Amino acid sequence: MTAELVRGQNHTLPQTRLEIRVSAGCPVVAGATLGDEHGTVRGTEWVAHPGSPRLPGLEVSRQAAADHRLAVDLDALPGAVHRVTVLLALPTGAGHPARFGAVAAPFVAVTGLDGTEIATFTLIGLDTESAVAALELYRRQGAWKVRAVGQGYAAGLAGMLADQGLDRAAELAASIQDAVASGLARSVAPPPPRAPDGERVRHPAGPAPSPADPAPPRPGSEPLGGPTTAPATGATTGTAPGAATAGNAAPGTAGGGPIDYAHPRRQTSAPPPPPPTAPSAAPGQPAPPVAGDATGWSMDERLYNQIWGMFEDLARAVAAYRSAVDFAESRMEQELDRALSDPRHRMGGAGDLARERARDKCQDLTARAREVLDRDLSQLAAESAVVEPALPAPYAGWDNPVWHGYRVPMELPMALRLGDLHLPERTDLRIPLLVRLPLERGVWIHSGRTASEAAAATGGDRLRRLAMDTAVTLAARLLAVYPANEFSVHVIDPAGAAAGALAPLTDAGVLAAPPASGAGGVSAVLAHLTRRVDLVQMAVRAGAADSLPPDLDTGEHLLIVNDFPHGFDDRAVTQLRYLADEGPAVGVHLLMVADREDARDYGPVLDPLWRSLLRVTPVADDHLVDPWVGHAWTYEPCRVPEGSRVLEQVLALVAAARRADPR
Repeated sequence: MTAELVRGQNHTLPQTRLEIRVSAGCPVVAGATLGDEHGTVRGTEWVAHPGSPRLPGLEVSRQAAADHRLAVDLDALPGAVHRVTVLLALPTGAGHPARFGAVAAPFVAVTGLDGTEIATFTLIGLDTESAVAALELYRRQGAWKVRAVGQGYAAGLAGMLADQGLDRAAELAASIQDAVASGLARSVAPPPPRAPDGERVRHPAGPAPSPADPAPPRPGSEPLGGPTTAPATGATTGTAPGAATAGNAAPGTAGGGPIDYAHPRRQTSAPPPPPPTAPSAAPGQPAPPVAGDATGWSMDERLYNQIWGMFEDLARAVAAYRSAVDFAESRMEQELDRALSDPRHRMGGAGDLARERARDKCQDLTARAREVLDRDLSQLAAESAVVEPALPAPYAGWDNPVWHGYRVPMELPMALRLGDLHLPERTDLRIPLLVRLPLERGVWIHSGRTASEAAAATGGDRLRRLAMDTAVTLAARLLAVYPANEFSVHVIDPAGAAAGALAPLTDAGVLAAPPASGAGGVSAVLAHLTRRVDLVQMAVRAGAADSLPPDLDTGEHLLIVNDFPHGFDDRAVTQLRYLADEGPAVGVHLLMVADREDARDYGPVLDPLWRSLLRVTPVADDHLVDPWVGHAWTYEPCRVPEGSRVLEQVLALVAAARRADPR
């Protein structure tokens, strides 16, 4: 029976190999400290955190997320360790809540490796605290117990580490937050809320699951961006992320003024359930997949929610499989250790028989886990085969026939496809990477070498060309999904090296101006966009949007920067950072095409810029992580099929619509 703890209560742990699962209403940092018999943390090497996630007997998450799984092996801890304290902290920086009182109460569960809950604790009563010691595992008279702590710290992570006796706590806290910021730069955008019917992957009736079968997530838990994060996503009211609400509406804009840089406004009541179009299934069998079977006000919104549901299902199914395999292998290692330590097994064939049995058990558990995974993957693959052909142009790949019937839209869609994601367990099962519109942060297309096989097999010049091609196709998709003359694209190409890649945009005449080159061109474009951001910000803050100059274009703007930092002086770099930080809120977005190694000459001044942008690659690379379990997903950009003229045809229609509707 699960022990539901309250603050200060303890419970005996029946086993020493454990998982600690954390569910929160927003991304949190999860870590752990090791304490001696007095509870003192003797040094930074006794702290597990995203920058140093592994210690003997302990492993924590590498990034901030709404869901975490911490692995603990109490028998493998150093002998001097008598206490393991699980800590949670809020990431610092813009866009993150500053106190736990502003978010849903975190939930912590101590489970066995098979997912069985041993003890749970809900951290209620938090207010101004930005860090909290959630619970502790402690050794008492040779036995291990868990205690619900719930001690919050308004002084944050530094205050909590200092309270545990750690020297230079502030420095370690700062390094942890830096590691978290780097991890968030790799994370994909938060997903929408899950459908109210709970888990989407449904299995046919069968025997009870074994310890190797995947354990379902805790009922009622919400992933990143779920209903518990309504202030950030508007999920409980059907509002898209970033939409103007009572707390964040810009004066004179979202309230009905002529300028609205918020996301498309949605209904303020719960969306209706999907239409009952799914055909009935045989008893004990999952229902046949249907495109658009998620909740939403429109088919586009239902498809968007369905894709995110598939994304989460795939992440969790693979996480359960990998956890089951780890369990089977650790169990085999324990049985092999016992067999080798038994003197009776050192002679004759008893030892060989014990080892063979241990390996057979491991193979059996692994095979059963793979069977469950294959069942889930087959269901998701069938769903993907139905959903992909039904996608509208903004969600579709360039090879989708929907582009051949493309027409310039009258209103902005809720999302845009940025590429595809897949995992090594089944590389042909691709999940579209959808990002909300308008863009909430810019994009950095990394034109240098990475550790991926595709990058290693591609020459440096070829990588740079592919990076610029990726930027052009992304700009074309943005131009195609916005209504006519509501989206402008500017290009900075200091050395004029991207003329060939930019040809589709320049030939179609859809750029706001010819690509800027040379120091004068760079300065002019940055000054123009910086002035626009300044004027709109001042008008919004003063509630005087009607007073903007008549020559100011109030549409959305995208700035493509090629070959950064070549051609940029210190002033230009400062302006670029300003646009990256302040531009998205007022309709100016940044698309960088650069090699991170080339930008290192500027030192730490560009680190905030690097972390604030979503990094993608022109070739396949496994650098992006999901917001649920932190898998490394292989990302591939959307490419135009070889020999296809679809890009030129779409841009020609965009240009014609612009000429027909001059503003």
